[in-house]
Amino acid sequence: MNLEYVNEHIGNKIKDLRNRNGLTQQELADRTELTKGFISQLERGQVSPSVGTLLDLIECLGTTASDFFKEAEEEHIVFSEEGFFEKIDEAGNSIQWIVPAAQKYQMEPLLVVVQPHETLEEDKPHDGEEFGYLISGRLKLHLGDEVYVVKAGESFYYPAMRRHRIENPGARPAKFIWVSTPPTF
Repeated sequence: MNLEYVNEHIGNKIKDLRNRNGLTQQELADRTELTKGFISQLERGQVSPSVGTLLDLIECLGTTASDFFKEAEEEHIVFSEEGFFEKIDEAGNSIQWIVPAAQKYQMEPLLVVVQPHETLEEDKPHDGEEFGYLISGRLKLHLGDEVYVVKAGESFYYPAMRRHRIENPGARPAKFIWVSTPPTF
């Protein structure tokens, strides 16, 4: 890493923090006993602050040195099958977690296959909502005392505050995407 890149990186982070705090360059300069010109040059990566000056700036901007220098985690957008986790029960029904560590997100998408004439374990009432899209086969969706038939190409959506379970009444496997919020698995 060269010095120009480091200066530019530090300058960009200082400018970003200053803007997030709603400060002008002059206000930051006044708080740190620096000049507006120095702050401007710093934000453009044209000067290198001393360690003491940088620590003062970081403190005035309401953060810590460790947070300032911590690199943001790269946002993971695309997930491949190698990262999926699959659980198969005794009947051969499978649930694949198709977004690894989805528990940290607001929704949890699954790829589910229910074998012919099998039923998934009943889900007790809980907060949140559930959505499904049937890719192939047929399903019966049991919500409390109601039963809904779902065909390939159809979707379902319901608040999860009632007992619910999914059954495959057909002679071939039923495959569907199931998304719950918040994550429950």
